[in-house]
Formats: sequence, structure tokens, C-alpha cells
Amino acid sequence: MLDTTALLDQIVPAAEAAAAAYGASVLTRTQDEAANATVRLGQRLIRRLLNHDADTAPDSDPVRTAVVRLAEAGADPDLLALHRAELRIALRTALTEAPDLAKELSALLPASPPPPTAHAEGERSVAVGRDNSGSIATGDGAGGAPAR
Repeated sequence: MLDTTALLDQIVPAAEAAAAAYGASVLTRTQDEAANATVRLGQRLIRRLLNHDADTAPDSDPVRTAVVRLAEAGADPDLLALHRAELRIALRTALTEAPDLAKELSALLPASPPPPTAHAEGERSVAVGRDNSGSIATGDGAGGAPAR
């Protein structure tokens, strides 16, 4: 089973970029040569989301409504945050109700880069595979205690 949260973390920024770049016209625009890859990806994702169920009336589609509201939010940070959350919720609902759709959308996304690896060899070596937010100390008196 796909991780819906991880999938949403990839879909929402692309859909948001498309909505911000094109406003409500992102729902009908097929392709724009000047658009960057993220916007085009957002367009493909939104188009697939909106066309996944032919029986759904366009005006009642929660994803469509959320995209339009996000596009119309302008630069107001509070409205952007609200409508971004609405889009995420609408997408989560659509993905949980249609597991096959989640697989299709996942196939549209670029492959994730491999996780960073770290390797340390030797006495008192340290390896950090991601971020380090604290001190790293090795050796005699390590750990913040003064050497005696």
C-alpha cells in the first residue's frame, strides 16, 4: 500500500505551483511551453485527479473547488494557508477513496532520490547521514566535560 502522506507531500506543491501560475485556468489549460517542470507536473496531476471519475459533476468535485480557491487566494498568506490545507484534504480524500488513482499519480511523479548514506571508519569516527543539529564530540573528555 502506498504512503498517502508521502504522496501528498509530493502532489500538493506541484498542484499549488500550477494553480498559482495559471489561476483557475489551470483546470483547462493543456500545456504551456514557458511553464517550468513543476507547473507542468502539477497540471498533469490535477488533470488526472479531475478526470478519474467521469460520473462526478465538475462543480461538485472537491479537488476542483480547492484548486480554484487556492488560485483565487492571491498573496494573502492566511488564505493561501487555508486553501492549501483544503487542497491537501481534498487530495487525501480522493486518494484514499481511489487506491488505483494513488498508484497512477505515483507513477507520474519523478523517482525519489536515494536516501543519503554515511560511512565512517576508524577509531572515534563519526558519520552523519542527514542533518545534525547538535555537537558531535569524540575522544577523551568528549561530551562537554572539561578534560582533567
